[in-house]
Order: sequence, then structure tokens, then C-alpha cells
Amino acid sequence: MSLILVMAHAPLASALKQCVQHVFPDDAHAVLALDVPADEHPLQTLDAARALLRERVNEPVLVLCDVLGATPCNVATQLAKDKPIRVVAGVNLPMLLRTVCYRDQEPDALAVLAQEGASQGVMQVDTAAAKP
Repeated sequence: MSLILVMAHAPLASALKQCVQHVFPDDAHAVLALDVPADEHPLQTLDAARALLRERVNEPVLVLCDVLGATPCNVATQLAKDKPIRVVAGVNLPMLLRTVCYRDQEPDALAVLAQEGASQGVMQVDTAAAKP
């Protein structure tokens, strides 16, 4: 089973984890959240991420970040130098829920499923069909 680490600007990571706890209460242990404060140095964030993963050392890891090129994603890239970790940027709730559902997959396959979940979860809603 893959471990999912959500790294995002505070408070997004914790908020997404709370959503997982609401939808999949039995699987919430599979998701770790690391909120990155705006004023935190990247090395502090890297230390915090390593500490979160320290006890889960033998589990494959998928890291979901909020923005490509931002501190959470850059730190995740550094983490991936320590061990085999896959990183996907652009986290949203459909992406996260998809990864929780399929966390029995290896990180490579899970990264593909995450991207599919993200893109399939974004669509324009037909509001003309809505009735009050």
C-alpha cells in the first residue's frame, strides 16, 4: 500500500486530509499532511517532511503538492532524492480521493491515476439544468 503525503501551502494540506477523513474515515491513516507556512525556510520544511516519513520508511510514497515550482513541490523533489518517491503537482480533492481509493497501486501507477482524477474532477457544471 502506498502512503500519500500532501504538501501544500498552509492550511491546504490539513484541509484536504480532513476531507479524506470525512469521505474515507477508515483510510485516513494512509494520508499525511504537511502544511507549509509562508515564512518557513525550505530546509525547515524538508526536515519536517523527513520527520513525517521517518516512521513509515518501508512504505512506497506518493507526494501530492499544490503548485509546481513552489516550496512544497521543490521540497518534495528533494525528498525524492532520499528514497523512491513520486511527486505530482496540482493537488485537488478529486485527485486525492482517487489516490486513496487506489493506494494499493505502486507509486508510478498511482501518479498516473492521480493526474487522471485531477483532470476528470474539473468540469464546467450545467447550471441551466439546476432547479431551485
